Amino acid sequence: MFSKRKTTTALLLGASSVALVACGTTVSSSTTTTAASTATTQAATSGGAIKTGLKVFVIPKVLGNSYFTTADSVQSGGALAALQSLGEVGTETSGTASTPSSQLPVIQSAITQGANALVISATDPTALCPTLNQAMAKGITVVTYDSDAPTCRDLFVNQASTAQIGTSEVDLLAKQINATGDIAIVSATASATNQNAWIGYMKQELTKYPNMHLVSIVYGNDDPATATAVTQGLLQQYPNLKGIISPTTVGIAAAAALLDTPQYRGKIALTGLATPNEMKKYVADGTVTSFELWNPANLGYLAGYAAAELASKAITNAPGQTFTAGKLGKYTIASDHSILLGAPYVFDKSNINNFNF
Repeated sequence: MFSKRKTTTALLLGASSVALVACGTTVSSSTTTTAASTATTQAATSGGAIKTGLKVFVIPKVLGNSYFTTADSVQSGGALAALQSLGEVGTETSGTASTPSSQLPVIQSAITQGANALVISATDPTALCPTLNQAMAKGITVVTYDSDAPTCRDLFVNQASTAQIGTSEVDLLAKQINATGDIAIVSATASATNQNAWIGYMKQELTKYPNMHLVSIVYGNDDPATATAVTQGLLQQYPNLKGIISPTTVGIAAAAALLDTPQYRGKIALTGLATPNEMKKYVADGTVTSFELWNPANLGYLAGYAAAELASKAITNAPGQTFTAGKLGKYTIASDHSILLGAPYVFDKSNINNFNF
């Protein structure tokens, strides 16, 4: 289904540490402005021409999440770094809650401000569509990354194969609990496209492990306090729980903090998606054995680069189109109008200290 795979280790080694973004209002933004102030063109590595001075709004699910800070920022080499390198005007902006009601006003504001392209991690696969379709009707390029809105975008930049993420997380946990016992999932929001797709493949993979039983799926809404509360509820409701999968960086951090006690450490296994810096303490003390992720900075960089290519009409979203995304190399658009960053990478005590993001 996807046509691009790259060596993940080499990509991950290039990431750097990023501070959290502080948010105190409903809509907040940070802007990277290049020297270009009007739309001109430069040679595109795909063979077309990329305009400079394009106004590109990068809209993560929520501000203040370290995952999206890494995916978007100049310092980490994310989306804004790609846009800066191309001479575009990049703005990161979003709400303070991972909900459509928080994200929609930001999209509407970007349209009003004359956006040429939107790079967005969708909080819902359909609720954003009326506004995103309005944007596309105005000629604004819409690129989704991390979480898709498949019926109302031009291109999706997929962080890893959906099937691989779901199946590999079950396999990781199976190794840690000898493929036996009750397990639970701490997800993000109930409407998150990527979370639900991964969980679907987790359920399929669990059929290979008849002695592992999925007893509950709870939702932390990508909020640390909520994720902590729902994980506490799992521990109370299922005293014989053997493992937890949390395919969200917020959820796994909250779960790790709760399990990092003599009562649970080494007795309830935890895996999922996380950044290395968040998990180093827990891997070192044995609370977490292994987990996985891709390079979020490279994900954002690829999304920013693709948005500039499409908005410049240097490429289209037609299947089979190829382009070179700067430092990341060549990518090919798949039949579902998506491109694939690469395979997930497993972190454990043997390699985690080699990374800093």
